Amino acid sequence: MPSLSEQLFLDRVETPIGALLLVADAKGALRMLEFEDKPERWRAAFARDKDRFEKRRDPFGIAGRLKRYFRGELDALDAIETAAAGTDFQRACWWALRKIPAGTTTSYGALAKKLGKPAAMRAVGLANGANPIAVVVPCHRVVGSDGSLTGYGGGLERKRWLLSHEARFMSRT
Repeated sequence: MPSLSEQLFLDRVETPIGALLLVADAKGALRMLEFEDKPERWRAAFARDKDRFEKRRDPFGIAGRLKRYFRGELDALDAIETAAAGTDFQRACWWALRKIPAGTTTSYGALAKKLGKPAAMRAVGLANGANPIAVVVPCHRVVGSDGSLTGYGGGLERKRWLLSHEARFMSRT
């Protein structure tokens, strides 16, 4: 059995757009949140860390916060701590993604400018695509410069659903 500091907790969360696999560390930080039906996004991490996983229902209340988000409490995700592995640039992009308010979108170019690297639109797009924490790190809120929906690791139908969900509940506040 791995030590507590090395242990990862695994849960499966049903959502209106498919099951999510949730991985949190022993400190309660979310390490990964990926759609179960997209194994190309999570299989390598599971294989690499298989001896570190313990299945546990709703570790640290994260699953409960996700369920609240899907019921329309869009700010329920704000307090979830994340700790995804990535380069400094990727982590900076993911931090900036969390600053995009629910119900709004931004472009890759605008995000690059916010990061102080206006010419890094492609790098921002790659970092966005490598985001291992779906929904909580809201890469679905990034669209093309013309407002068109662009790639999403969970699929464009899910991206469309998430944006519509957020717009619907933002209009009620």
